[in-house]
Amino acid sequence: MPFSWSARTTQTISAAALSALLFASAKKHFQEPRFFSPVVPDYLCREDFAAEHGEPNSKEPTPRNGALAVMSREEWIAVSGLLEAAAAVGLLIPATRKAAARGTTLMFTAFLAGHVDALRRAYSPEGTASERRIHTLRLPLQLPLILWARSLAGVKRGV
Repeated sequence: MPFSWSARTTQTISAAALSALLFASAKKHFQEPRFFSPVVPDYLCREDFAAEHGEPNSKEPTPRNGALAVMSREEWIAVSGLLEAAAAVGLLIPATRKAAARGTTLMFTAFLAGHVDALRRAYSPEGTASERRIHTLRLPLQLPLILWARSLAGVKRGV
């Protein structure tokens, strides 16, 4: 008897694969947070008072760029790692898969801002050739990720 793939089997395998990718990325957020530093836009990051003034015991945050600068770069990286881990778990559970896929689609779409900002900085006078190569490759990878998550959410074109 020949084996045939059902749509449900294909979706389950696809969800498991995206989940594995998200788990790996979440793990990397905590093991190598510096990898993600360039894709956190400066306008989202506050600086710690201590870092600005050389006072290691001070915990008082100081907004750098206004209302959006609510967390430090390290906190944004940790939160995004936690969101990726939560999305990975949600994709593995059939009852939460559609909601997790929609959330993952939104998350990947929101990450575009960071990738565009990193690319802008890479091509600024302070950017290096290595940064230009890395971010020129990294930005377009977001589109297939967005489309992959969107396909798991069951979103059809024009709907």
